[in-house]
Amino acid sequence: MVVSKMNKDAQMRAVINQKLKETGEREHLKELLRAKLIECGWKDQLKAHYKEVIKEKGLEHVTVDDVVAEITPKGKALVPDSVKKELYKE
Repeated sequence: MVVSKMNKDAQMRAVINQKLKETGEREHLKELLRAKLIECGWKDQLKAHYKEVIKEKGLEHVTVDDVVAEITPKGKALVPDSVKKELYKE
């Protein structure tokens, strides 16, 4: 039963994503998100965080995958609620 629900959810996401692509709305939303994240300082905060991660681990001892794994949760947490709400509104 849980697998069936997960499959339906995945199918629904795929259909929605396809419709967004077809209408060009996906690109519009991406551009809006990019602009809002820059505007609120998210990009600068994340940049500072990944520099800190690299400094702590040492440039010779860190991979791109390490950095991505470290900053992804923080990046998601730093997205302001106001930006999320505005995107859902669009």
